[in-house]
Amino acid sequence: MKTKKIFMIAVVGAALVSCGSKQSGKPNFADNEFAVRTVETQGTELQTSYPATIKGIQDVQIRPKASGFITKVCVQEGQTVGVGQLLFVIDNEAYQAQVRQATAAVNTTKAQLSTAKLTYDNAKKLFDSNVIGQYELETANNTYQTALASVAQAEASLASAKEALSYCYVKSPAAGVVGSLPYKVGALVSASSVEPLTTVSDINTMEVYFSVTEKDMLTMTKNAKGLSGAIAEYPAVKLQLADGSIYDQPGKVVKASGVIDPATGSVSLIARFSNPKHQLRSGGAGQVIIPVAASGVVIIPQEATSEVQNKKFVYIVGKDNKVRYSEIKVNPMDDGKTYIVTEGLKPGDRYVSKGITSLSDGMEIKPISEEQYLKKIEDAAKLGEKQSSASEFADVMSGKKK
Repeated sequence: MKTKKIFMIAVVGAALVSCGSKQSGKPNFADNEFAVRTVETQGTELQTSYPATIKGIQDVQIRPKASGFITKVCVQEGQTVGVGQLLFVIDNEAYQAQVRQATAAVNTTKAQLSTAKLTYDNAKKLFDSNVIGQYELETANNTYQTALASVAQAEASLASAKEALSYCYVKSPAAGVVGSLPYKVGALVSASSVEPLTTVSDINTMEVYFSVTEKDMLTMTKNAKGLSGAIAEYPAVKLQLADGSIYDQPGKVVKASGVIDPATGSVSLIARFSNPKHQLRSGGAGQVIIPVAASGVVIIPQEATSEVQNKKFVYIVGKDNKVRYSEIKVNPMDDGKTYIVTEGLKPGDRYVSKGITSLSDGMEIKPISEEQYLKKIEDAAKLGEKQSSASEFADVMSGKKK
């Protein structure tokens, strides 16, 4: 039995030695085989993203005109409200007292007006009968006019007191969704309070704010012959939400700032998105994605390039299958996976598309297709698995692992 065990270990050892000669599970690239692709022109759509801030088409800050303690909060955060709907009630005892006082003043002045009118009417009759003179008539008329003015003043004071009382009932000036509620019942508020009572946002349509560089804006306006033309021709944009998902409604750029921000050198744009499901909320953040169509261009994978001092390089394969480390220029807009080459490659050129880290300038290679290259990688992975299994088996047989 011991002889048989030694024999099995010897067999496994021989298998490991055999596998080890295959470069530890990696494909045998001793013949300098590299994946090579031939340049062809094609059409594509690039997507450029910009950080964005989401706001309701109308965000109204609700601030009190009256000072006092909040006695009632009539809404909840996230609640949909209509125009004129009651939001808060502020303590109004003092304001009600002012209304009662003003009402009493109106009644008093009206009584005085009635007396003054009777006096004036009687004086007019006496004047017509030559009982009193012009002076007495004018005196009675002046008293009557003063009483009229007193009534007008008292009514104005009453209207002002009622308006002040109405300020204690804070109502929504717009339809929308209620934001945060920083003040609770019992809080003292006034028109000078730092924070608003809440914000009501119209979120049926959302405005998404983002900025583009001055260079991009100049290119847009030149091609479209003006800012208004550039906005009209701007393609539909997409919105990537904070969780990485794409919002299911397209957006349209509707406004552009006429002033360049001196601090950032950028121009602010506004895109509008329909929000029928109220999925978007005011104050949110995301990324505006702008598609850019391109046709007849050279596109290469980013993994086929290397970057040195902000310059892009590829390995171009010559007719003698020797590679040449060559600089290329690419479009600054990319999708994160490919580059649009603007200089350095032309249709018909060949370049190494995979495994460039083991190349050097002037090196002679054997071009193979990407399918062949990936097949070698797959074979290497399988070989590595076999080596691992054989090694574990040898350990068990030798008693090192149980």
